[in-house]
Amino acid sequence: MSDWIVETITATGYWGIFLLMLLESVFPPIPSELIIPFAGFAVQRGELNLFGVLAATTGGAVIGMLPWYIAARLLGLARTKWLADRIGRWVAMNSDEIDVASAWFLRYGPLIVFFGRLVPLIRTVISVPAGIAAMPAWAFLIASALGALLWNSILIGAGYLLSSHYHLVEIVLDPATIAVLVLCVLIYVWRVVTWKPGLPP
Repeated sequence: MSDWIVETITATGYWGIFLLMLLESVFPPIPSELIIPFAGFAVQRGELNLFGVLAATTGGAVIGMLPWYIAARLLGLARTKWLADRIGRWVAMNSDEIDVASAWFLRYGPLIVFFGRLVPLIRTVISVPAGIAAMPAWAFLIASALGALLWNSILIGAGYLLSSHYHLVEIVLDPATIAVLVLCVLIYVWRVVTWKPGLPP
């Protein structure tokens, strides 16, 4: 995967980085941990500008999260709870748990979104409960942008420091990303197996 990412960044520059990050936010299996450090290498080599890379990575990440947020916002809490008690086994949540999640987002939404942006897979799905809880769009965008900017800065810095040893990024981060994804899948399977509908109102 690293060779393809390097080729894409080299050939398309900032727009390629923006598109890769947008896709990463929509489709979690595309890991930003492998995209952004390579942009940091390009900055170190003088091929790209640091602020341009930060803008491209952060802009792509935030715009890529919007479809999930908007879809969940349009669906709304009531319809989501109705669906959860009918097909909830496959989304691993029931209506009671959605109420709890919504209450947490109403109280701590910006912080949850901010820190969620630092965790693989979670950075994408965190947009869904934020939308369901009707978190204000301005708060969602600011928290998302700040979280993405922090994470992107860390990964760009790692890529800049490693420079020509960029294959070390894949050796270290790819297994870590896979481990997180495997853990999320196991948790999901456990939730599906142990799922129960919410209590009637």
